[in-house]
Amino acid sequence: MIDLGFSLAGLAGTLFKILYFAVVFGTIIIVILDNRNPLKTIAWLMVLIFVPFIGLIIYFFFGQDQRRERIISKKSYGNLLQKPRAEYQAQEAVQLPPNYNSLISLFRRTNQAFPYDGNDVTLFTDGYQKYSTLIKELYKAKDHIHINYYIFENDELGHLIRDVLIDKAKEGVTIRVIYDDVGCWSVPNRFFDEMRYVGIEVRAFLKVRFPLFTSKVNYRNHRKIIVIDGVVGFVGGINIASRYLKGVEWGQWRDSHIMIKGKAVHGLQTAFLVDWYFVDHTLLSSDRFFPRIESCGESLCQIVTSEPIGPWRDIMQGIVLAIGQAREYFYIQTPYFLPTEPVQTALKTAALAGIDVRIMLPDKADSKLTHLGSRSYIEDMLKAGVHIYLYKDGFIHAKTMVSDDCFSSVGTTNIDFRSFEHNFEVNAFMYDKTSALKLKQAFLKDQHVCEEVFYKNWVKRPIRVRVLESAVRVLSPLL
Repeated sequence: MIDLGFSLAGLAGTLFKILYFAVVFGTIIIVILDNRNPLKTIAWLMVLIFVPFIGLIIYFFFGQDQRRERIISKKSYGNLLQKPRAEYQAQEAVQLPPNYNSLISLFRRTNQAFPYDGNDVTLFTDGYQKYSTLIKELYKAKDHIHINYYIFENDELGHLIRDVLIDKAKEGVTIRVIYDDVGCWSVPNRFFDEMRYVGIEVRAFLKVRFPLFTSKVNYRNHRKIIVIDGVVGFVGGINIASRYLKGVEWGQWRDSHIMIKGKAVHGLQTAFLVDWYFVDHTLLSSDRFFPRIESCGESLCQIVTSEPIGPWRDIMQGIVLAIGQAREYFYIQTPYFLPTEPVQTALKTAALAGIDVRIMLPDKADSKLTHLGSRSYIEDMLKAGVHIYLYKDGFIHAKTMVSDDCFSSVGTTNIDFRSFEHNFEVNAFMYDKTSALKLKQAFLKDQHVCEEVFYKNWVKRPIRVRVLESAVRVLSPLL
């Protein structure tokens, strides 16, 4: 009996090993057949081969590719775009900046991002500026408020914004809220239930619940959009959380956000309504959401979205093209710098061609792993002549670009694999001198509290630090 027990246990162990290695081997085949970016494929293969058990768990939760799924059918999307397209076509002949015709055309063709003229753009460089203005605009709402945020924190600021929304709902304003389920994991249900009790429609984006966990945790809605009555919109990097006001223990939380008044708000409204269709299965395309808007400024603006769906990485491809079109300078602020190969090549090529390329990164960050990975790319940039600045006055979370006093962008997209490949993102791309100079001045002001990195000093970092950074870099496509 004892021998029989040992035999059965041995047989069970052997069968488990065979099954285990069959699953690992099968997963490796799936990764290879997926025809992803080679760097990403290699990263997954290394994880699966060298730490197979952990690798299987990570791949199950984070690695599966659902890019071929559609959020909305072509017919429904076409119906939603009827009013914004009509507003775009009704514009008088728009003078497009010659240097950016191809960029505007790229976004128009791949993303249905219509270039609208006559917009007024207000730049905010901290939470106090943004939220004081936002609350005033929310109280002006007469018809509807649409909100889509990655993080809607259960703290003092979150309560304040929630209470403003409750006040407006009691006045009869229609309010819809989308929050990201992973971004708001720590927020109790009762926080959102208090909004639901007064008639506010609240939906979670891609709820992560067993047994449907898998890759849903990987594809997150990182957008920050507010649309008020279809005529005022907000977009940028600032979430709804008190840290955007109070900062971090080592300094301020430096971020950028914009308020748009003008026809470009139609782009933000479209982005919200597509996401609403995804979470609520309801197509909202009424004229009330796309009212007639007169010109109120000088900015030519496109609202561009990207998501892990479809054949194109719209925002990443646009950034590559924009860098290539720079003639004098190209400045970038990003909290995380894990660039894809096309973005790396574009930045280094521009610098080698004599363009003044500057990248501003945080000296300290909120994520140690991504921060280590980010620093591993600095040496290559410095070799090519890219200027790197480390922000010392806290944590810089801004996601901005500005070039040649005529092109600028503010949005939610980081310069990393996650934003380019996995997240649902949104950026405003602006083609006017006024907006560009605002972003340029903000960058140069921040530069005063930065330390510039020089190659001769950077290569003297301790070998253990360099090894650790390089090890994390191998995993950068997965971070």
